[in-house]
Amino acid sequence: MKLLIINNLASGLGDGSIYDFIRSFTQDGDQVTVRSTDGTSDLRSFLADARNFDLVVASGGDGTIAAVCYELAGSGIPVLPFPAGTANLLALNVSSPIEAHALAKLAREGRQLDFDLGEINVNGDRYGFAIMAGAGYDATIMEAAKPHKQVLGPLAYFRAAATNITPQMSHFTITVDGQTFECDGLCVLLVNFSKIQFDLSVTHENQPRDGMLDIVVLKGRNAVELLPAIGAAMLDRGGDFPYRSNVMEVHRGRECAIVADPPLNIQYDGEVTGRMTPFTARVLPGVAKLVVSDQGYETFEPTEPKQ
Repeated sequence: MKLLIINNLASGLGDGSIYDFIRSFTQDGDQVTVRSTDGTSDLRSFLADARNFDLVVASGGDGTIAAVCYELAGSGIPVLPFPAGTANLLALNVSSPIEAHALAKLAREGRQLDFDLGEINVNGDRYGFAIMAGAGYDATIMEAAKPHKQVLGPLAYFRAAATNITPQMSHFTITVDGQTFECDGLCVLLVNFSKIQFDLSVTHENQPRDGMLDIVVLKGRNAVELLPAIGAAMLDRGGDFPYRSNVMEVHRGRECAIVADPPLNIQYDGEVTGRMTPFTARVLPGVAKLVVSDQGYETFEPTEPKQ
């Protein structure tokens, strides 16, 4: 096999597990090409010849993996997400292993499925996301968690939330597939995969192959008012599917436009852009071909994505 590995040196704890993967994977006749970045190099140049390889391994956090998938969107080139970040939510959602030797086996024997991606457009600049994007409180948490991720790991996000209990409220004007509604809230989330840290689910259903996005508005006035929704998400793990409470408003659609007053910071898959609302977004149905485990394959039945 010919493998192309895109390795983000700045992701996660920098434990070098990708090199354990290479040692475990490589057999006689294999060719493994590693292209490393600290976030400075342009991924487009790294992936320009991706068609010459059997598989692309995206090693990094969710933002790195999403960027690789977005660059290869619609190409049919399979991508193996290698979870080397802090939260590794994509691996959680598709039930992939996180151990290097298991991932090496998956690279050869894993099954492939096509998944949707989301795309946001901020004044002509486009960003692709696999898990979710948003504006407001979520971006505040991502920014505040940055300095503590290497020490605390996923707990850095909860620490950030606990130290920002009174985030900025904003008035949202949101248009979903041509229909407009308004509400006040702390943030708006565009959800493709629904599971977040500690296996909590933002929405009941996890449908990243249906050609739709969930547009979720958190309407609480402070972090404390979100606790019932968090409790419901915890119960959801047991299959109870409780009501998320009236602090969440959920819409579904293929395209949306988000305006916030006052403007709010934007993030996608944990990457804080430094850009502010307004922005537009759309789903890109079935454009990311991922290598998944048998469990991941069974979870997301191979039905054809909606066009």
